Amino acid sequence: MSHSPELLLPAGSVEKMRAAFDFGADAVYAGQPRYSLRARNNAFYTLDALKAGIDEAHRRGKKFYVASNIYAHNAKLKTYLADMEPVIGMKPDALIMADPGLIMLVRDRWPDVPIHLSVQANAINWADVKFWERMGLTRVILSRELSLDEIAEIRQKCPDMELEVFVHGALCVAYSGRCLLSGYFNHRDSNQGTCTNSCRWRYRIANAEEDATGDILPVDMAKIMASADAAPAALGGMPRHPAADRVYLIEEGKRAGQLMPIMEDEHGTYIMNSKDLRAIEHIGRLVEIGVDSLKIEGRTKSIYYVVRTAQAYRQAIDDAVAGRPFDTRLLGALQGLANRGYTDGFYQRHHTQEYQNYITGASELHNSHYVGDVVSVKDGWATVLVKNRFAVGDTLEIFHPDGNAVVALDKMRDEEGQAVSVAPGSGHRVRIPLDARYDGAFIARRLNGTGQDGERAE
Repeated sequence: MSHSPELLLPAGSVEKMRAAFDFGADAVYAGQPRYSLRARNNAFYTLDALKAGIDEAHRRGKKFYVASNIYAHNAKLKTYLADMEPVIGMKPDALIMADPGLIMLVRDRWPDVPIHLSVQANAINWADVKFWERMGLTRVILSRELSLDEIAEIRQKCPDMELEVFVHGALCVAYSGRCLLSGYFNHRDSNQGTCTNSCRWRYRIANAEEDATGDILPVDMAKIMASADAAPAALGGMPRHPAADRVYLIEEGKRAGQLMPIMEDEHGTYIMNSKDLRAIEHIGRLVEIGVDSLKIEGRTKSIYYVVRTAQAYRQAIDDAVAGRPFDTRLLGALQGLANRGYTDGFYQRHHTQEYQNYITGASELHNSHYVGDVVSVKDGWATVLVKNRFAVGDTLEIFHPDGNAVVALDKMRDEEGQAVSVAPGSGHRVRIPLDARYDGAFIARRLNGTGQDGERAE
């Protein structure tokens, strides 16, 4: 039996923290609004709320990490240690930090406090890890831009340092956290916790060219193709497309007429919407390598996201540790979450056609749509707080820490006990037949076909 890595989930609120623990997380992380990369949508914005979260986690035998991972400007240095004092007194299991100066200040004042190096610091090689080990840190969260083989080499070279990697969630279009788009568009700095996810806005691409003075100007594609010289043959005799080395302009959906230059090369386009990370199929290899913690991103995501990811990755870890083969149904189980398409990021550089078919086929097993929470069960009828529309005749998935179920909904009542056929949407309450053991469960509606059923609520 292999060593079981920690499953680490985001805690954007106490409710999400509880759901994470209920469905299999060993630890959670939350951020200080002023000093972490999640200044918004953070329920732990008061010291009382943060202390309550840490205390509850410890009562349950779980761990709670506090993210304090901004790169601080001088103004924040003036208040940092004073603001950290009460947080340190709450005894979080570790601080997640990136700024070497802030790390120095904390190490000098509180030398016994465990510190984990944030992914924001972009540790990408074993020498990085050894440096931070010498500085007294207890864990390094490795950059998302590493392959499985690179992680294995770091593990071999650094056997005494805890290693953590991301396995699910949003990906940056730049090195993790280093993007300037949000600051450029909205003067909200991603490195200060106020990223607006500008990389995920909708953009239109326009063709362009550079004139003799260095200005980037729009140009018709026909002109580009007509004037392009024959491309020299690349390695293996494959000619490079004449448009591959061009300059392009993009126009963001809400900034009509504002054309911005963008460069594209063989590595891709650097201001486009990244797919979401889903690396559940690599859990077995990560367990084999000996990674200490597997992290899911998403402090601003819904409680349903927390439930589905925690449950799926818990099973994947437990199966890997026990030596059982990977259950491909877990790929489909994550497909029901709102996503921008999935990728396994940089873990595996090249995929064979057989591998692509395996991923695609498993992901299409089923999709689902979050529709409600069970708030109570009495006399065989569950009261459901509706999140999205569902109706009699739907197939429902019931998610509960003690086990899931799939049920065909053949009848439904309103709160007065009258028969109804439709739960119309968010804010309503309805009653459905359900066993008492599913009290506190989360409900999704199975979708047919590809699952494209309008807007998904997250």
